[in-house]
Amino acid sequence: MALMSNLRDKTHIILYTLLGSFLALIVFEWGMNFSGFTSKGNVAGKVNGQVISLMQYDDVYKAVTENFRKGNPAAELTPDAELGMQEQAWNTVVDQTLLEQQFKKFNIDVQDQEVVEAFSSATPPMVIRQNFSDPATGLIDREKLASARRDPKNRELWLQIEKIVRQELKVNKLIRALQTLVHVTEPELGDIVNRQFSLFSASFVPVPLRFAGAESQFSVKDDEITKYYEEHKELFKQVPSRKADYVFFPLTPSSKDSIAVRNELAAIRGDFASSVNDADFVQKQSDRPTGINIAYTRADFSPAAGAALFTPSNLKAGAIVGPIADRGEYRLLKVKQVTSAAQPVARASHILLRFNPASQDDVQRVRQLTTLIGQQLQAGVSFEALAKKYSADPGSAANGGDVGWFSKDRMVPEFSAAVFSARPGAIVGPVQTQFGLHIIKVTGFDQTAVLCSEVVRTIRPSSETVESERRLAMAFQLNAKEKGFDTSAATEKLRVEKTGEFGKRTQIERIGYSDKIAAYAFKAGEGDLSDVIETEKGFYVMRLTSKNDSGYRSLDAELKKMITAELIREKRGAVVEQKLAAMVKTKGMTLESVAAKVGSQVVNAENIRWSDGSIPGYGVDGVFVEALSGLTPNKLSSPIKTSNGYALALLNAKTLAPGVDLAVQKAGIAPQLLRAKQEQLFSEYFAALRKNSKIEDNRP
Repeated sequence: MALMSNLRDKTHIILYTLLGSFLALIVFEWGMNFSGFTSKGNVAGKVNGQVISLMQYDDVYKAVTENFRKGNPAAELTPDAELGMQEQAWNTVVDQTLLEQQFKKFNIDVQDQEVVEAFSSATPPMVIRQNFSDPATGLIDREKLASARRDPKNRELWLQIEKIVRQELKVNKLIRALQTLVHVTEPELGDIVNRQFSLFSASFVPVPLRFAGAESQFSVKDDEITKYYEEHKELFKQVPSRKADYVFFPLTPSSKDSIAVRNELAAIRGDFASSVNDADFVQKQSDRPTGINIAYTRADFSPAAGAALFTPSNLKAGAIVGPIADRGEYRLLKVKQVTSAAQPVARASHILLRFNPASQDDVQRVRQLTTLIGQQLQAGVSFEALAKKYSADPGSAANGGDVGWFSKDRMVPEFSAAVFSARPGAIVGPVQTQFGLHIIKVTGFDQTAVLCSEVVRTIRPSSETVESERRLAMAFQLNAKEKGFDTSAATEKLRVEKTGEFGKRTQIERIGYSDKIAAYAFKAGEGDLSDVIETEKGFYVMRLTSKNDSGYRSLDAELKKMITAELIREKRGAVVEQKLAAMVKTKGMTLESVAAKVGSQVVNAENIRWSDGSIPGYGVDGVFVEALSGLTPNKLSSPIKTSNGYALALLNAKTLAPGVDLAVQKAGIAPQLLRAKQEQLFSEYFAALRKNSKIEDNRP
């Protein structure tokens, strides 16, 4: 069953975190004390008063990182990845503790005889199935299992395995206890099967929120925002957080650093040209040792670097090209072969116009702006000038909208489809994507590819550059202590940035994850100035501006804006619902007359499917289709909420899809429904257990 699999999977994440290898089969390094966590060493935290030691947490964390390294030997252990593994280890220890507490609460225990019998049962514990199953048959290799158990060298190991098996058996007992709370009734099974395999035909009038009037007609008071916040506070739960202002001194390589790297590559250019074994040469000389016999197109370079490589003089076997500066590194390439790429690449520029599709005012604004830009293009204003003026994509706007060369899969589908179906020089759009509306100028296409080996050197700041920035940061920090943070920043013409809210182990906006910044922020008081904080990106001097240990997001300006938008939506929805409800009560009212009153049209749809919320010729709206499926045929509905407003509907017919045997479908769906309910029960059970537990995270 899905629930059983999910729970067992979860259990073995908890139980077998320290799974390694034993005689090429299994070895367990088990640091957890299943009778309860000890309090040796410093305290990492507590779960309902029960201590989790730092030693215990560290053991699990080491196992998680070791498992990561084994599974991803070439991957870099970035600060973000490290953060994720720290949280995984912490959650593992917390979940294990909660399980232990549940075992005690419900007096769940396992006798020695049960453990012995588990090894010889038809469905032995997972650790045995995972390591002693015959790959060809899937059956347990009993002889291999017996041999491993008899070997005296494995005595200590099997004691540990028995502990793990005992734990699994306990979890199984907890599962069985929960199973008794779940069952599937015949009425609910029949209802689901009927909806799943029925096709509906209906007529309806969709009424968008704009029927209530423009957003500007609806006001929201501060006390309404506060009331909404208090009533929906669970939506705004968060870990304790901090905010800070900061001045950043980036570790940007100087021109001198760049020239030094270029000279390094220039010095080995001749050796690369005469090299017989390019693989060895690249392995020894390159910061990217995998760059051997790679097929590149223009999309693999910045426009300037691509232009330098893809010239007639370089497009021939044996050519040595570079060093070429490209996105923070220098590249020295040895061309092996010039060929055609499997797919063409394109170059384009765009003007991005962002808008909120749920706001009619915003939609109207962007339509007017699109028309204005079109008029200016027709009048001869250059695309590049308009991109710099109007585009909401700061990265490309500064370059006249140019996004460089790209393959089809590098852009969102709508953007790529528009570009690759156009001709060079064409202006297409507006094209809507998840980012907004794009007006696109197609610059060109290319299908040339070169097979190369290359030596790459990243341009890094030298020790001289690092020390220079460090001195600047230290001088600012001293001045800020004496004269004040804002005064010093203004005097030295340094930009003051804001972090936004961040937790002890969460990303910081525009900074990323930094344990050093978090350590300062969660020890400092409001207004406290940091020392110079050194990171891989540069040096930070920070001032803590706020602390929030309430467990909920602060009702700041940004959240107030979000709540205001939701309240306006609710108010407009209430007006639409009220108007439609009055129409329904009017004698002789039909869908056609409703459509005339609201300025909409009657939608007639056949073969509506409850299973995926699809309405042919209209779209997908699961909430609306769910309501449709429960209507009485040939009776005008009350107002029904839709994804973007309300509707009045008439269910015309409900028929069973051809060839469907309800009895067979019930038999197939019943176990699936039971699994789903069991899965939901355990999910809710464990979520409630975590929510109602007092979990103290005191990790440094």
